[in-house]
Amino acid sequence: AIRPQARSGFNSSRFASRRGCAVVRDMSVPVSLPLKAGHVDVQLSPRQLDPSEDVLQLGGHPLDTLFKPESVAVVGATDRVGSVGRTLLKNLISNPFGGAVYPVNPKRDHVLGITSFKSLAVCPKRVDVAVIITPASTVPKLIQECVDNRVRHAIIISAGFREVGPEGAKLEEEVKAIASKGNLRIVGPNCLGLMCPTSGLNASFANLMPAAGSVAFISQSGAMITSVLDWSVGQHVGFSAVISIGAMMDMDFSDMINYLSNDASTKSIVLYMETIGDARKFLSAAREASLTKPIIVIKGGQTEAAAKAAASHTGSLTGSDAVLDAAFKRAGVLRVEHVADLFEMADVLSKQPLPKGNRLAILTNAGGPGVLACDALAKTGGTLAELAPGTIERLNSVLPPAWSHSNPIDVLGDATAAHYAKSLEIIAQDDNCDGFLVILTPQAMTAPTQCAEALKKYASVGKPVLASWMGGPDVEEGAKILRYGCIPCYPYPDMACCTFNYMHEYKSNLRSNYERINLEMDLASLRAARMEVSDMISKIRGTGRCLLTEAESKQLLRVYGIPVTACEVCATPEEAGAAAERIGYPVVVKLNSTTITHKFDVGGVKLNLHSRRDVEHAFTEMKESVSRLASPEGFEGVTVQPMISLKGFEIILGSSIDPQLGPVVLFGMGGSLVEVFKDSALGLPPLNANLAKKMLQSTKVFTALQGVRGMPAVDIGALIDIMVRFSVLIVNHPEIMECDINPLIASADGILSLDSRVLLHDSSVKQFPLPAIRPYPHEYEFVHELPSGGSVKVRPVLPEDETRMLGYYSQAAWSEGCDPTTPVTEISDVPDGCCRWPGAGKKANDAAGRSHLIKTCFADYDRSIVLVVEREAHGEKIVAAAGRCTKEHMSKDLTFALQVLPEFRKLGLGKLLLQDLIVTARKEGGRHLKAKVHDSNAGALAFLGKLGFSTSKSAEGLVLASIAL
Repeated sequence: AIRPQARSGFNSSRFASRRGCAVVRDMSVPVSLPLKAGHVDVQLSPRQLDPSEDVLQLGGHPLDTLFKPESVAVVGATDRVGSVGRTLLKNLISNPFGGAVYPVNPKRDHVLGITSFKSLAVCPKRVDVAVIITPASTVPKLIQECVDNRVRHAIIISAGFREVGPEGAKLEEEVKAIASKGNLRIVGPNCLGLMCPTSGLNASFANLMPAAGSVAFISQSGAMITSVLDWSVGQHVGFSAVISIGAMMDMDFSDMINYLSNDASTKSIVLYMETIGDARKFLSAAREASLTKPIIVIKGGQTEAAAKAAASHTGSLTGSDAVLDAAFKRAGVLRVEHVADLFEMADVLSKQPLPKGNRLAILTNAGGPGVLACDALAKTGGTLAELAPGTIERLNSVLPPAWSHSNPIDVLGDATAAHYAKSLEIIAQDDNCDGFLVILTPQAMTAPTQCAEALKKYASVGKPVLASWMGGPDVEEGAKILRYGCIPCYPYPDMACCTFNYMHEYKSNLRSNYERINLEMDLASLRAARMEVSDMISKIRGTGRCLLTEAESKQLLRVYGIPVTACEVCATPEEAGAAAERIGYPVVVKLNSTTITHKFDVGGVKLNLHSRRDVEHAFTEMKESVSRLASPEGFEGVTVQPMISLKGFEIILGSSIDPQLGPVVLFGMGGSLVEVFKDSALGLPPLNANLAKKMLQSTKVFTALQGVRGMPAVDIGALIDIMVRFSVLIVNHPEIMECDINPLIASADGILSLDSRVLLHDSSVKQFPLPAIRPYPHEYEFVHELPSGGSVKVRPVLPEDETRMLGYYSQAAWSEGCDPTTPVTEISDVPDGCCRWPGAGKKANDAAGRSHLIKTCFADYDRSIVLVVEREAHGEKIVAAAGRCTKEHMSKDLTFALQVLPEFRKLGLGKLLLQDLIVTARKEGGRHLKAKVHDSNAGALAFLGKLGFSTSKSAEGLVLASIAL
């Protein structure tokens, strides 16, 4: 017999049978000591936890009490008809969520017939969530009351904060300061509230409670939520959570995504966004969540007018929309343009698999809709699949002779349900097809309902199947059958084609973000370059200058391995002539200036000079021109450079600062007409080889770079290497505000920077804009001498390490599988059961293993830092040990796991690695570093004790080992 008991984050059940206990033990579910004779308490996690995501934690999330509270207080509850206070209280009591509701109003004894309390302090139980509806001016005092009474979360419905101006902003800062001291987390202000249909919670003033479902909706606009909820009724769309986050005073998109990514009820996350908030936090959360659940966003504020409206709504500035688009792609977030697409995509991604490519096969009973579908497909990035000869032969056997014999597959107007079903069955087996669209128009001989019945069994063919039943009442029943049968059905085929291309775009972004990387950077040379350029920039800023001369700019690029032309600085005509003799003719003479940026505008460039006399004359003439058109002080000599006759393509490679996302890298067609052609792509640094290639491929000039009209192809690999090095330069030196290489000449004979410009932040700026994605943390590179002789290098993992980590996992397999709680008896160096490395025992080549490799090698350094111990073995570098320290959500604690390969045990690597993890966790601002260890693993506990870890009982069979940082 099983009697469910509701618990936050868990379902707890009591088993009265030994057989039942044995079953759950086989599922690796913790079983506690008997509560009473004949019963044991069993706790089932809402989902099977992947050890790579939750190493030994087996616990809930800090926001569980927000979404599944045991008590909610409504501060400002009232009986007044039409008021927010009345509506919100009524919503809470009308939708039982299994907890208590406390109206708080010092002027009333009862509200809606329920006993009201004068303050939070006199509520019968500790309050999990306080919903505040009172005027903004009263909120600081109420937040202090929340803190004093240990309230966990507050939802501030009230408006009147930074969106109204400086006074409101000051009030908001006061509220934030009070809340942070008491560890109180806030949703809002200026929001609609929160709904969790799966638990029954409706802490909002929306006019209806949505049906339970698998879509989580997070919106900055409350009005958008109420509109969507009304729409969802007729569309039969259900929600796992609906969250109005308002002005995001405290909790923002990232906090909610972190929670929902681990919520078993949520299959997809959709966002209405006006401003991204903390971009680094958002991208960090989205990158991790998008590996397991689709995130779909619609962004308001794309145009200048809309951006101003968004700023007045949320009180926050918006950045460049093109940069934000690049950020979404980097994070694996799918961006759509229309509200309808937002939920259509959530629905289709929950019903159909993603396509492997963009080739669509169209099955139709009418030529016109098929043609329109082809147009829509091509315009949005898809292609028509070319049917294999075998497929055409098989279709010939089931279709009338007059069928189209190509794609679109026109089965003719009198097509029967059998024609549709057999045709779809045949093309579903064609490897040339990545997805299918079935179109039906109501003709006299057509049976829309019977056709739908015949097709619904093909909803799961391993490739996406979409439908378009065109018409009105005649086709509605058939459309319903398809929708309920998990085949998304659209009124028009162009909508279906758009959906298919969105699906391909989403899959393509994820795939390209995490493809294996072959280009490996020389970390030692980059470290040396970083030190040299940092010293150079420090000296320049020390003089009060912001603009580097061309010679300084080229030296900076040269240090990072970016090819530049030779450049000699000359202070006199004679020096210029001598330099030209050394370089060889023809040469170019350019202005050297720390104040003038655009040399051409002041006569500061002289090309194709063939003699010493020409060079000296150019010097004198340039000095006079600059003095006349700018100022005498602007002339600080010249640079002499070789006149490059390299014939190739002019490219621009640059960087600038976005107000929300920090440094941004630009690649595209360069030269003097760069603003005219506007053929460019944006990316967030740091780039790896895959991301750089993806930027290249998104430009028109990429086609020309591969060879066009007799011109040989450029070395694309070399160009990618330059882009990666340039991005490393930008993130290594946040003092750089702008950097342009224009033109960068690319030809089959080589790639060369002809001109460059670097602008630094003013010397008064001390806090520089950070990259939206945290770059490689050089500070966690360690070198250790081993007692047995030799040395090892410990460093953070890189995406380029995937092959090495594949080798590591292939040797780090245990017979017990990947369950970190399994006790072991063999202790060597670091005990095998000591905070075991997650993912061990998985086959690294299967889907689960590949997913784990991605989580490890493409780790977000803001969330988790994986340190690898690099050793030479058999003439190549391998990973001998690895350890991870991971930040807990909404906490200053970190958890860790580590493992040393058997071949390298008894060398002291485990101790060295754990000491480095402790240093890393401390520098990351951690409070404690901890892990859970099986209580039977005496060796592991002794090992941790020697390093200063304290232990305490955690759960049945587990010990919490922790060290204060």
